[in-house]
Amino acid sequence: MIEYWTLNNGTRLIAEEIPHLRSVAIGIYIKTGSRDEVFPINGASHFIEHMLFKGTETRTAKDIAETFESIGGQLNAYTSKEYTCIYARTLDENFEQAADILLDMVFNSALRDRDISTEKGVIIEEIGMYEDSPDELIHDIFAQMMWQEHPLGQPILGTRETVNSLEREQLWDYYHSYYIPSNMVISVAGNVSPKRVWDKMTNFLAGVDNTILERDPKPPADCTGRLRLVDKDTEQVQICLGVPGISFRDESRHVQNVMNSIFGGALSSRLFQTIREDKGLAYSVYSYPSCYSDAGTYAVYVATGADKIPDFFGALREEIEKFLVYGPTEKELTRTQNQIKANVYLGLESVMNRMNRLGKSVLFYDRIIPVDEVIERVMAVTIPDICDFFRAIMVKEQLSLAAIGSKEVLPRVEDEFFSCKN
Repeated sequence: MIEYWTLNNGTRLIAEEIPHLRSVAIGIYIKTGSRDEVFPINGASHFIEHMLFKGTETRTAKDIAETFESIGGQLNAYTSKEYTCIYARTLDENFEQAADILLDMVFNSALRDRDISTEKGVIIEEIGMYEDSPDELIHDIFAQMMWQEHPLGQPILGTRETVNSLEREQLWDYYHSYYIPSNMVISVAGNVSPKRVWDKMTNFLAGVDNTILERDPKPPADCTGRLRLVDKDTEQVQICLGVPGISFRDESRHVQNVMNSIFGGALSSRLFQTIREDKGLAYSVYSYPSCYSDAGTYAVYVATGADKIPDFFGALREEIEKFLVYGPTEKELTRTQNQIKANVYLGLESVMNRMNRLGKSVLFYDRIIPVDEVIERVMAVTIPDICDFFRAIMVKEQLSLAAIGSKEVLPRVEDEFFSCKN
């Protein structure tokens, strides 16, 4: 049973009772991320996510950690470009205690000066670790290249400069601007009745100040035909090649998901089977969409050796041309639809997945999208749908490329990139 309420203060609250389980998952989704940051405070959303764990007026960081460990619970959080999530999983009998701590962390973070100073060092180390992982860094570089000066292009972690310059007053203002009930979705799933969820959440939220958050997000400008080469001494060259895509609100998103699985998003996909399995040109190769509220990209990633660059681009061009001309086969379509269907239903066996699905559904679409509706839309995708979609986005003139590699290798990547556009 699923209950969904919009409270008087604007909080959207969802509860799904699953009686046969012994666990409960709680997620608080705050509609703020790196997209909401002006450049001088880039990294503030992620910084505040860290600060939630540093203590409140009544609980220290140690109190929070020890309490969750004492009840065998799990606690974590993450920040994205458009939202932040803090979540917990615990036994059903400890739901109220876990919810108390989670709500206290979200609404009553102390943001102490000494903790801010300490956490700057932690996040700088996190940035350093990220920069030492070129297979992760390349995706940020691709996004920065595509979105340029738009906030979508900013790194979620921020930069060393912006993180070091953050002051408590800036963080405090940002925190109290966005961490408000009307800007949140609270999702709970597991062996807990909707009444218990309602009572716990409404009793707490009744004492929380609230304002109405006014937003005027600017959509990103055109992002086509760009090239960025980053000189770095790496064993392999890291490449992201892509085009503008669609938003997560676009009605074609189910077509995109099916198309992506066939083209490069799965082990049975065209790219994986051709570039890795048949030709041995890469260990890691895949395609992926990045979808936001009003924009998106579609990209192919590969890590390959310097001597394999021409062969990789040749194979990629061939696969793109074949897909543009012929599209997928009926066998590929049926296999992929069944795979997505199975993944959706199998995911429902996880209390965390159920909580996450409900929370994101309301956060993104302002409604709970039934699972059967998702499956119906996936199973309705046709080969002509996929062909039309692929031809619409895979326009050679709109291709952009970002690469990380040694200065000896990058000119070869540039030459091959321009050959792809001809």
